[in-house]
Amino acid sequence: MNESAHISEQCEQPAPQEFPAPIGKLLGLRLMRNGPRRAMVEFDADERYANPMGTMHGGVLCDIADSAMGAAYLSCLVEGETFTTIELKINFLRPVRTGKLRAEARTVRSGHTIDPVECDIFDQQQHLVARASSTCMTLRGILAEGRELHA
Repeated sequence: MNESAHISEQCEQPAPQEFPAPIGKLLGLRLMRNGPRRAMVEFDADERYANPMGTMHGGVLCDIADSAMGAAYLSCLVEGETFTTIELKINFLRPVRTGKLRAEARTVRSGHTIDPVECDIFDQQQHLVARASSTCMTLRGILAEGRELHA
């Protein structure tokens, strides 16, 4: 199986978990798979998340991608480390109105201070609707203090 194969084709699917961050709970994100270096998040899109044109608001797609990439990156950290996103880019490739979306994120490289992460978002028909990338920075020592994960 090549590197671009979907996560869902590589592993058995565990029971979904409520997303561990407040924004994920607000949006109703479900963490379907987490780590190592990968995460899959599902989201049910409906009219509440529409922009004035009736399609999914780009900011919501950014939230989904950012959450999935954060979960993937978090799986690479060791005790005493935390992280922050220092850059995020997204391409909107196909309009979405309603339906189940799946975000598949993967770390491109990990173990350094600044590392790239990527995410593809698919609709129910397995169409690629958005592709995102981010750069995450690992925080250690005094920079990590006070940034513990809060569920």
